[in-house]
Amino acid sequence: MVTDHYAHTYRYSPEELTPFINWIYFFYAWQLPTRYASVATLHPCDACRRSWIGQFPTEEQAQAREALHLYEDALSLLGVMGSSYYVQARLALQEAWSDGDDLVFFPAEHPNKAVRLPLLRQQHPATEGAPNLCLADFVRPKRLGVKDCVGVFATAVDPLMEQLEAHDDYRHLLAQTLCDRLAEAAAEKLHAEVRTHLWGYAPDERLTPTEMFQCRYRGIRPAVGYPSLPDQSVNFILDELIDFSAIRLSLTSSGAMIPHGSVSGLMLAHPQARYFELGLIGEDQLTDYAQRRHLPESELRKFLSGRIHTESSTTP
Repeated sequence: MVTDHYAHTYRYSPEELTPFINWIYFFYAWQLPTRYASVATLHPCDACRRSWIGQFPTEEQAQAREALHLYEDALSLLGVMGSSYYVQARLALQEAWSDGDDLVFFPAEHPNKAVRLPLLRQQHPATEGAPNLCLADFVRPKRLGVKDCVGVFATAVDPLMEQLEAHDDYRHLLAQTLCDRLAEAAAEKLHAEVRTHLWGYAPDERLTPTEMFQCRYRGIRPAVGYPSLPDQSVNFILDELIDFSAIRLSLTSSGAMIPHGSVSGLMLAHPQARYFELGLIGEDQLTDYAQRRHLPESELRKFLSGRIHTESSTTP
Protein backbone atom coordinates (compact mmCIF):
# COMPACT_ATOMS: atom_id res chain seq x y z
CA MET A 1 0.00 0.00 0.00
CA VAL A 2 1.39 3.42 -1.00
CA THR A 3 1.51 5.87 1.90
CA ASP A 4 4.05 8.47 0.70
CA HIS A 5 2.98 10.55 -2.31
CA TYR A 6 5.78 13.13 -2.22
CA ALA A 7 8.43 13.32 -4.95
CA HIS A 8 11.79 11.78 -4.04
CA THR A 9 15.20 11.65 -5.69
CA TYR A 10 17.18 8.43 -6.11
CA ARG A 11 20.80 8.06 -7.15
CA TYR A 12 22.42 5.08 -8.89
CA SER A 13 26.02 4.38 -9.82
CA PRO A 14 26.81 3.11 -13.33
CA GLU A 15 28.10 -0.07 -11.68
CA GLU A 16 24.77 -0.93 -10.08
CA LEU A 17 22.91 -0.05 -13.29
CA THR A 18 25.07 -2.19 -15.58
CA PRO A 19 22.99 -5.38 -14.99
CA PHE A 20 19.92 -3.40 -16.11
CA ILE A 21 21.42 -2.24 -19.42
CA ASN A 22 19.54 -3.67 -22.39
CA TRP A 23 22.44 -4.38 -24.73
CA ILE A 24 20.07 -5.16 -27.61
CA TYR A 25 19.37 -1.44 -27.99
CA PHE A 26 23.03 -0.61 -27.50
CA PHE A 27 24.02 -2.68 -30.52
CA TYR A 28 21.00 -1.43 -32.44
CA ALA A 29 22.24 2.13 -31.92
CA TRP A 30 25.57 1.09 -33.44
CA GLN A 31 23.77 -0.50 -36.40
CA LEU A 32 25.00 -3.97 -35.50
CA PRO A 33 22.79 -7.08 -35.42
CA THR A 34 21.04 -7.26 -32.07
CA ARG A 35 21.88 -10.96 -31.75
CA TYR A 36 25.34 -9.83 -30.67
CA ALA A 37 23.79 -8.67 -27.39
CA SER A 38 24.31 -12.23 -26.16
CA VAL A 39 27.95 -11.23 -25.59
CA ALA A 40 26.81 -9.65 -22.33
CA THR A 41 25.99 -13.11 -20.93
CA LEU A 42 29.48 -14.52 -21.46
CA HIS A 43 32.01 -15.49 -18.84
CA PRO A 44 34.84 -12.96 -19.30
CA CYS A 45 37.55 -15.46 -20.20
CA ASP A 46 39.29 -15.76 -23.57
CA ALA A 47 38.02 -19.29 -24.16
CA CYS A 48 34.37 -18.24 -23.74
CA ARG A 49 34.88 -15.28 -26.03
CA ARG A 50 36.51 -17.44 -28.73
CA SER A 51 33.68 -19.93 -28.41
CA TRP A 52 31.13 -17.13 -28.73
CA ILE A 53 32.73 -15.85 -31.93
CA GLY A 54 32.97 -19.41 -33.26
CA GLN A 55 29.21 -19.94 -33.06
CA PHE A 56 28.67 -17.49 -35.93
CA PRO A 57 29.11 -18.38 -39.62
CA THR A 58 32.60 -17.69 -40.95
CA GLU A 59 31.41 -14.68 -42.96
CA GLU A 60 30.01 -13.09 -39.76
CA GLN A 61 32.93 -13.68 -37.44
CA ALA A 62 34.76 -10.45 -38.31
CA GLN A 63 31.66 -8.45 -37.42
CA ALA A 64 31.21 -10.53 -34.25
CA ARG A 65 34.77 -9.59 -33.20
CA GLU A 66 33.89 -5.95 -33.86
CA ALA A 67 30.84 -6.31 -31.61
CA LEU A 68 32.96 -7.97 -28.91
CA HIS A 69 35.53 -5.16 -29.00
CA LEU A 70 32.75 -2.57 -28.86
CA TYR A 71 31.26 -4.28 -25.81
CA GLU A 72 34.66 -4.45 -24.10
CA ASP A 73 35.24 -0.75 -24.79
CA ALA A 74 31.79 -0.01 -23.35
CA LEU A 75 32.59 -1.90 -20.15
CA SER A 76 35.89 -0.04 -19.85
CA LEU A 77 34.16 3.32 -20.22
CA LEU A 78 31.48 2.30 -17.73
CA GLY A 79 34.32 1.74 -15.28
CA VAL A 80 35.54 5.29 -15.89
CA MET A 81 32.04 6.65 -15.41
CA GLY A 82 31.53 4.65 -12.24
CA SER A 83 34.46 6.31 -10.51
CA SER A 84 33.01 9.83 -10.67
CA TYR A 85 29.39 9.99 -11.83
CA TYR A 86 25.85 8.99 -10.91
CA VAL A 87 22.52 8.68 -12.66
CA GLN A 88 19.63 10.28 -10.81
CA ALA A 89 15.91 9.50 -10.82
CA ARG A 90 12.91 11.47 -9.65
CA LEU A 91 9.70 9.70 -8.62
CA ALA A 92 6.34 10.52 -7.10
CA LEU A 93 3.58 7.97 -6.56
CA GLN A 94 0.74 10.42 -7.02
CA GLU A 95 -2.88 10.13 -6.04
CA ALA A 96 -4.89 10.35 -9.27
CA TRP A 97 -8.00 9.27 -11.12
CA SER A 98 -9.05 9.26 -14.75
CA ASP A 99 -11.62 11.66 -16.14
CA GLY A 100 -12.46 10.60 -19.68
CA ASP A 101 -9.17 10.62 -21.58
CA ASP A 102 -7.45 12.77 -18.93
CA LEU A 103 -5.53 11.85 -15.82
CA VAL A 104 -6.11 14.16 -12.87
CA PHE A 105 -3.32 14.27 -10.27
CA PHE A 106 -3.54 15.48 -6.68
CA PRO A 107 0.07 16.36 -5.80
CA ALA A 108 0.95 15.93 -2.14
CA GLU A 109 3.00 19.14 -2.25
CA HIS A 110 -0.06 21.08 -3.47
CA PRO A 111 -3.13 19.33 -2.02
CA ASN A 112 -5.54 22.05 -3.16
CA LYS A 113 -4.34 22.10 -6.77
CA ALA A 114 -5.30 19.30 -9.13
CA VAL A 115 -3.06 18.88 -12.19
CA ARG A 116 -4.69 17.57 -15.36
CA LEU A 117 -2.82 15.50 -17.94
CA PRO A 118 -4.80 15.10 -21.18
CA LEU A 119 -3.96 11.96 -23.16
CA LEU A 120 -4.64 10.64 -26.64
CA ARG A 121 -6.68 7.60 -27.68
CA GLN A 122 -6.05 5.08 -30.44
CA GLN A 123 -8.15 5.66 -33.52
CA HIS A 124 -7.26 2.41 -35.26
CA PRO A 125 -6.53 -0.61 -32.99
CA ALA A 126 -3.95 -3.09 -34.22
CA THR A 127 -6.54 -5.91 -34.13
CA GLU A 128 -9.99 -5.59 -35.64
CA GLY A 129 -12.64 -5.52 -32.92
CA ALA A 130 -10.15 -4.59 -30.18
CA PRO A 131 -10.89 -1.52 -28.02
CA ASN A 132 -9.41 1.88 -28.85
CA LEU A 133 -6.97 2.22 -25.97
CA CYS A 134 -5.92 5.26 -23.95
CA LEU A 135 -3.52 5.18 -21.00
CA ALA A 136 -6.28 6.72 -18.89
CA ASP A 137 -8.23 3.46 -19.28
CA PHE A 138 -5.85 1.82 -16.81
CA VAL A 139 -6.53 4.24 -13.94
CA ARG A 140 -9.59 4.18 -11.65
CA PRO A 141 -12.24 6.57 -13.03
CA LYS A 142 -13.46 9.67 -11.22
CA ARG A 143 -17.06 8.41 -11.17
CA LEU A 144 -16.11 5.78 -8.57
CA GLY A 145 -15.10 8.54 -6.16
CA VAL A 146 -11.96 6.70 -5.00
CA LYS A 147 -8.50 7.87 -6.02
CA ASP A 148 -6.00 5.56 -7.65
CA CYS A 149 -2.20 5.86 -7.76
CA VAL A 150 0.01 6.68 -10.75
CA GLY A 151 3.79 6.82 -10.76
CA VAL A 152 5.41 9.87 -12.37
CA PHE A 153 9.14 9.51 -13.01
CA ALA A 154 12.17 10.90 -14.75
CA THR A 155 15.78 9.75 -14.93
CA ALA A 156 18.86 11.66 -16.10
CA VAL A 157 22.58 11.09 -16.32
CA ASP A 158 25.01 13.64 -14.94
CA PRO A 159 25.28 16.17 -17.83
CA LEU A 160 29.08 15.92 -17.69
CA MET A 161 28.88 12.24 -18.63
CA GLU A 162 27.74 13.15 -22.14
CA GLN A 163 30.88 15.30 -22.57
CA LEU A 164 33.31 12.51 -21.74
CA GLU A 165 36.02 11.64 -24.28
CA ALA A 166 35.17 14.73 -26.37
CA HIS A 167 38.68 14.59 -27.92
CA ASP A 168 37.99 11.19 -29.50
CA ASP A 169 35.02 10.86 -31.88
CA TYR A 170 34.60 7.11 -31.35
CA ARG A 171 34.81 7.15 -27.56
CA HIS A 172 32.68 10.30 -27.36
CA LEU A 173 29.92 8.58 -29.35
CA LEU A 174 30.37 5.53 -27.13
CA ALA A 175 29.89 7.70 -24.03
CA GLN A 176 26.73 9.24 -25.46
CA THR A 177 25.31 5.82 -26.36
CA LEU A 178 26.04 4.53 -22.87
CA CYS A 179 24.37 7.59 -21.32
CA ASP A 180 21.17 6.75 -23.20
CA ARG A 181 21.35 3.15 -22.01
CA LEU A 182 22.11 4.15 -18.39
CA ALA A 183 19.09 6.48 -18.28
CA GLU A 184 16.91 3.61 -19.51
CA ALA A 185 18.58 1.22 -17.06
CA ALA A 186 17.80 3.61 -14.20
CA ALA A 187 14.14 3.63 -15.25
CA GLU A 188 14.17 -0.19 -15.35
CA LYS A 189 15.72 -0.50 -11.90
CA LEU A 190 13.49 2.18 -10.40
CA HIS A 191 10.38 0.51 -11.83
CA ALA A 192 11.41 -2.81 -10.27
CA GLU A 193 11.83 -1.09 -6.90
CA VAL A 194 8.43 0.56 -7.31
CA ARG A 195 6.70 -2.75 -8.03
CA THR A 196 8.34 -4.69 -5.23
CA HIS A 197 8.49 -2.23 -2.33
CA LEU A 198 8.13 1.53 -3.01
CA TRP A 199 4.57 0.98 -4.25
CA GLY A 200 4.69 -2.70 -3.40
CA TYR A 201 1.87 -3.98 -5.57
CA ALA A 202 4.01 -6.98 -6.66
CA PRO A 203 6.04 -7.79 -3.52
CA ASP A 204 6.73 -11.39 -4.57
CA GLU A 205 8.14 -10.52 -8.00
CA ARG A 206 11.45 -12.23 -8.71
CA LEU A 207 12.35 -11.28 -12.26
CA THR A 208 15.78 -11.19 -13.83
CA PRO A 209 16.73 -8.10 -15.84
CA THR A 210 16.24 -10.12 -19.05
CA GLU A 211 12.70 -10.97 -17.98
CA MET A 212 12.11 -7.29 -17.20
CA PHE A 213 13.26 -6.38 -20.73
CA GLN A 214 10.57 -8.79 -21.94
CA CYS A 215 7.98 -6.88 -19.86
CA ARG A 216 6.94 -9.90 -17.81
CA TYR A 217 6.05 -7.68 -14.88
CA ARG A 218 2.60 -6.47 -13.90
CA GLY A 219 1.76 -2.97 -15.10
CA ILE A 220 3.49 -0.76 -17.66
CA ARG A 221 5.98 2.12 -17.81
CA PRO A 222 5.05 4.24 -20.85
CA ALA A 223 7.76 6.81 -21.56
CA VAL A 224 7.26 10.20 -23.16
CA GLY A 225 8.01 10.04 -26.87
CA TYR A 226 7.23 6.32 -27.10
CA PRO A 227 4.30 4.81 -29.07
CA SER A 228 1.51 5.27 -26.53
CA LEU A 229 2.72 8.69 -25.27
CA PRO A 230 4.22 10.41 -28.34
CA ASP A 231 3.70 14.08 -27.42
CA GLN A 232 6.91 15.26 -25.74
CA SER A 233 5.20 18.48 -24.60
CA VAL A 234 3.67 16.24 -21.90
CA ASN A 235 7.03 16.76 -20.20
CA PHE A 236 5.97 20.25 -19.14
CA ILE A 237 3.15 18.73 -17.07
CA LEU A 238 5.36 15.99 -15.60
CA ASP A 239 7.91 18.65 -14.67
CA GLU A 240 5.17 20.50 -12.80
CA LEU A 241 4.42 17.32 -10.86
CA ILE A 242 7.91 16.17 -9.86
CA ASP A 243 10.32 19.08 -10.55
CA PHE A 244 12.85 17.88 -13.11
CA SER A 245 15.41 20.44 -11.92
CA ALA A 246 15.93 18.35 -8.77
CA ILE A 247 17.93 15.92 -10.94
CA ARG A 248 19.52 18.62 -13.17
CA LEU A 249 17.08 17.88 -15.96
CA SER A 250 15.81 20.76 -18.07
CA LEU A 251 13.44 21.14 -21.04
CA THR A 252 13.77 22.93 -24.35
CA SER A 253 10.89 24.99 -25.74
CA SER A 254 9.68 21.86 -27.54
CA GLY A 255 9.71 19.70 -24.41
CA ALA A 256 12.89 17.82 -25.32
CA MET A 257 15.03 16.86 -22.32
CA ILE A 258 18.56 17.99 -21.53
CA PRO A 259 20.73 15.99 -21.02
CA HIS A 260 19.80 13.71 -23.91
CA GLY A 261 20.50 10.69 -21.66
CA SER A 262 17.17 10.94 -19.87
CA VAL A 263 13.78 9.26 -19.70
CA SER A 264 10.43 10.42 -18.33
CA GLY A 265 6.98 8.91 -18.14
CA LEU A 266 4.30 7.18 -16.11
CA MET A 267 4.02 3.96 -14.12
CA LEU A 268 0.65 2.21 -14.15
CA ALA A 269 -0.14 -0.84 -12.04
CA HIS A 270 -3.43 -2.09 -13.48
CA PRO A 271 -3.08 -5.85 -14.12
CA GLN A 272 -4.58 -5.48 -17.61
CA ALA A 273 -2.43 -2.50 -18.59
CA ARG A 274 -0.42 -3.14 -21.72
CA TYR A 275 1.76 -1.26 -24.16
CA PHE A 276 0.19 -0.17 -27.43
CA GLU A 277 0.87 1.91 -30.52
CA LEU A 278 -1.21 5.07 -30.62
CA GLY A 279 -0.96 5.37 -34.40
CA LEU A 280 -2.22 8.36 -36.33
CA ILE A 281 -4.85 10.66 -34.86
CA GLY A 282 -7.53 12.53 -36.79
CA GLU A 283 -8.09 16.26 -37.06
CA ASP A 284 -11.14 15.90 -34.79
CA GLN A 285 -9.01 14.36 -32.03
CA LEU A 286 -6.37 17.06 -32.49
CA THR A 287 -9.07 19.70 -31.93
CA ASP A 288 -10.36 17.89 -28.84
CA TYR A 289 -6.83 17.42 -27.48
CA ALA A 290 -5.99 21.10 -28.00
CA GLN A 291 -9.11 22.12 -26.10
CA ARG A 292 -8.23 19.83 -23.20
CA ARG A 293 -4.60 21.05 -23.18
CA HIS A 294 -5.72 24.71 -23.46
CA LEU A 295 -3.19 25.17 -26.26
CA PRO A 296 -3.55 26.31 -29.88
CA GLU A 297 -3.97 23.54 -32.43
CA SER A 298 -1.04 25.00 -34.39
CA GLU A 299 1.28 24.50 -31.41
CA LEU A 300 0.19 20.92 -30.77
CA ARG A 301 0.44 20.16 -34.46
CA LYS A 302 4.19 20.88 -34.17
CA PHE A 303 4.53 18.59 -31.15
CA LEU A 304 2.62 15.81 -32.97
CA SER A 305 4.33 16.16 -36.32
CA GLY A 306 3.98 12.91 -38.23
CA ARG A 307 1.27 11.65 -35.85
CA ILE A 308 -1.74 13.30 -37.52
CA HIS A 309 -3.75 11.53 -40.20
CA THR A 310 -3.85 13.45 -43.46
CA GLU A 311 -4.73 12.55 -47.04
CA SER A 312 -1.02 12.13 -47.79
CA SER A 313 -0.71 9.60 -44.94
CA THR A 314 -3.46 7.40 -46.41
CA THR A 315 -2.22 4.28 -48.13
CA PRO A 316 -3.45 4.13 -51.75
